[in-house]
Amino acid sequence: MIRFSSLVACALGLLVGWPALAQAPKPVNLIVFPGGFNWPIWVAQEQGLFAKNGIEVRITPTPGSAFQLTGLIEGKFDIAMTAIDNLIAYREGQGEAKIDGPDLIAFMGADTGFLRLVTVPEVRSFADLRGKTLSVDARTTGYAFVLIEVLERSGLREPADYSLERAGGVLQRFQALMEKKHAGTLLLSPFEVQAEAKGFNRLANALEVLGRYQGLVGGARKSWADQNRDAVIGYIRAYSDAVEWLYVPANRDEAIAIFAKNLPAAGVATAQIAYGVLLNPKEGFQRQARIDLDGVRTVLELRSKYGEPKKTLTDPAKYYDPSFYDAAMKR
Repeated sequence: MIRFSSLVACALGLLVGWPALAQAPKPVNLIVFPGGFNWPIWVAQEQGLFAKNGIEVRITPTPGSAFQLTGLIEGKFDIAMTAIDNLIAYREGQGEAKIDGPDLIAFMGADTGFLRLVTVPEVRSFADLRGKTLSVDARTTGYAFVLIEVLERSGLREPADYSLERAGGVLQRFQALMEKKHAGTLLLSPFEVQAEAKGFNRLANALEVLGRYQGLVGGARKSWADQNRDAVIGYIRAYSDAVEWLYVPANRDEAIAIFAKNLPAAGVATAQIAYGVLLNPKEGFQRQARIDLDGVRTVLELRSKYGEPKKTLTDPAKYYDPSFYDAAMKR
């Protein structure tokens, strides 16, 4: 039996500031594309950065953008690490799945896309792609328009010169490319490292063709983000701190070990190469998870050119709510 005096002592303890029971971390359901570009997320888990910021991140890999965005809009997932083009497409009624997300927002940046056009060994030039089929995740979202633009600037137009086929997210496209089901696809680093090691060819880096480009971002429904503001701020802080941790040279060996642990099929050698690619100062992970609004403008230009139904999109601020990021950067 609990004594009355003990109850009184506990009550007084709370009043005078005795240590209270620690609040359990808030669960956050995160959906991501599989790949090495999730390195900051793995670091945030391994280093306890999510827990430090009051959240427990539960990760679901997505087979493709339609599944990811549908689940995000329907509330099955809280946060998505996704191409900002996906968020814009579903905001504007141009998404692949027949569902709209009128309150989707980006709240932080992540990377420039790390987009490389990789082809089967037999295809060594753009001219070799004539009459061939290339793969995309979704025909109307994600990085499909980047691929179309890169090909157009190289003198190839659909459908006269090539065709596109849906094959799912980058992991699915990589596997299909390895099986030579398609002649080429856009891969996200470090998938191209594994492909080149097997004799496949890299024809182009998207940034060299397009200039600045915003790739992955942290996105959510604004209604959820507003109701869970502390969780969003905590996620930004943890992710940002993980990125900065990765850029510290002294952490290189531990970082590579974390990469290899989460992608055992890739191996340490690939992890070492990925370190140089994903942490390249010019096009690596965006420092402090800062979004590139000029890069978003490039996304809007491509979506205005190729998106259906046709819309002229010009304002990056419509799709990015900086209030969460600004609060996160105030320590």
